[in-house]
Amino acid sequence: MVALVGAVAIGCSGGNDGTQVRFLVAGEPEELQAFRDVVTAFEDEHPDIDVRLIETGDRDALLARLSSSIAGGEPPDLFLVNYRFFGQFAARDALEPLDERIGGSTVFAEDDFFPAAIEAFRFGGRQLCLPQNLSSLVVYVNEDLFAAAGIEVPRGGWSWDEMVQVASRLTVDEDGDGAPDRYGLGVDPELLRIAPFIWSNDGRLVDDEERPTSFTLSEPESVQAMQLFFDLRSTYEVVPTEEELESEDNESRFLNGRTAMLMESRKVVPSFRTITDFSWDVVPLPVLQERATVLHSDGYCMLASSPVQEEAWAFTEFALGPRGQRIAAATGRTVPSLQSVADSPIFLDPSQPPANSQVFLESVAAIRRVPNISTYPEIEDMANVLLEEAVFEGDPAEEVARAIDRQTRPLFERGEG
Repeated sequence: MVALVGAVAIGCSGGNDGTQVRFLVAGEPEELQAFRDVVTAFEDEHPDIDVRLIETGDRDALLARLSSSIAGGEPPDLFLVNYRFFGQFAARDALEPLDERIGGSTVFAEDDFFPAAIEAFRFGGRQLCLPQNLSSLVVYVNEDLFAAAGIEVPRGGWSWDEMVQVASRLTVDEDGDGAPDRYGLGVDPELLRIAPFIWSNDGRLVDDEERPTSFTLSEPESVQAMQLFFDLRSTYEVVPTEEELESEDNESRFLNGRTAMLMESRKVVPSFRTITDFSWDVVPLPVLQERATVLHSDGYCMLASSPVQEEAWAFTEFALGPRGQRIAAATGRTVPSLQSVADSPIFLDPSQPPANSQVFLESVAAIRRVPNISTYPEIEDMANVLLEEAVFEGDPAEEVARAIDRQTRPLFERGEG
């Protein structure tokens, strides 16, 4: 998939000549199949509407394409974006408020969605997007590697220390050259992965979750959680080095059996369902002081400039209604944002891996979210650069926390929410 200028427009109906709705979405091929299936089903019911999928390979390409097309070009009518990144468009009044349409819908009501997901897409007191999913961070486990090492898969809660011990036992130098051939754990060195453990350690991420003006990473509880995360590489060496990840990322390592555990959201499931060499499942995040995980949610957003808003809304209603959500859930890609579909066999079917999908629903009560202010993409990118360097260079957490707090403060000051 080619990013930005090479984004691919795909019509899923094979010749529909009706009113065209342009829908921009990003993802890996296995992820994108979920949207193709939903579009096909919608067009079967609405032959007068032609939904054109505009596919990009990743989040950066999608955001860049949106920004440039809104500024002067041919913007899509709809797009799907994570709640962390829609604020920059909301602050520019580029998004159409959906409150009245939701209130008049006969397909769903606001209360049908998980509150944590729908609240994440409110901006300035208005509902500007609707959530497609409600995922959380979980731990994917290679059950065969656990069994071979004589380790029981933790079906209930487990502590951070227990996870580190398991990761150490599953980190193996098979050829005796002094370098692990398999690591016990894979986790990206970024804020979205560290945040749950800051919360779990009774720490704070920002000073005010609704109207943040700065990070609070220098507080003792936050520093302690960050240092524990850094120690995974610097002290215990249970996660790959920077050079190893440059040659093979964490997701690929799990797919190929070279990482025993992986912290990720639901999005990797379609790819992992192609695994034939071993059995895998999901378990909850380990706990420091209290249970916590982080929200992963993508929402359908409509451009205020769209000339086909009624048709775009018709597709949104279908995609987020019971039938559309069942279609998407069947691909494995999503934890449905509609509570009734999430709590149904189409999502919880134990014959389809992960067998323990209930973990995602049990995590809902512990979900928290990062801010969705307009400058958050810049804030997160800046923090991630410093965190990645710290994890691989072994920098002390307290020093890194101060640097992140200091360098991101101007971005918080000009953010809107």
